[in-house]
Amino acid sequence: MYDTSQFRKGLKIEIEAQPWEIVDFQHVKPGKGSAFVRTRIKNLLTNNTIDRTFRSGDKVDIPNCEEIQAVYQYFDGAFHFMNLESFESLEVEPAAIGDTKNFLTENLNVAILLFRGRTIAIDLPNFITAKITHCQPAVQGNTAQGATKPVTVETGYVVQVPLYITEKDVLKIDTRDGRYVERVAR
Repeated sequence: MYDTSQFRKGLKIEIEAQPWEIVDFQHVKPGKGSAFVRTRIKNLLTNNTIDRTFRSGDKVDIPNCEEIQAVYQYFDGAFHFMNLESFESLEVEPAAIGDTKNFLTENLNVAILLFRGRTIAIDLPNFITAKITHCQPAVQGNTAQGATKPVTVETGYVVQVPLYITEKDVLKIDTRDGRYVERVAR
């Protein structure tokens, strides 16, 4: 069991038989009364976020989660990964993937989080590289302030990039917020 003094961002806990992840927390020690911990937690099954307060010293369960290192292979109605330890194929339904599908490129190493044998989350690296599949030509004018244009990358994701980017380029994209970072040398 975890004690409230062990809370940190990203810690996975179990409350009422459901896995949660601590998004934010704050230890509060008021002038009167006992100390408490104010937290914002995200349900890993439903992705709902709630605020919850724990008294100092409260204990929460450790979830029955398992993390598997895998490599993404292909999509055929379901996402297919290969477990890097056992080399077994894992099939994951699109509902469990969510918006991370925008950043899955072939041979990408990921961490798959299982809760009681069920896939609940895919942990991506912070940055990926992706080839551009569709890019509009730059339009002259309207460039007084950092002008951008939309491009589509190989995963189908549309990202805003500077006007000098062409269809031959490979982009580095931040998977945490989906923004263009830089052009990768060819």
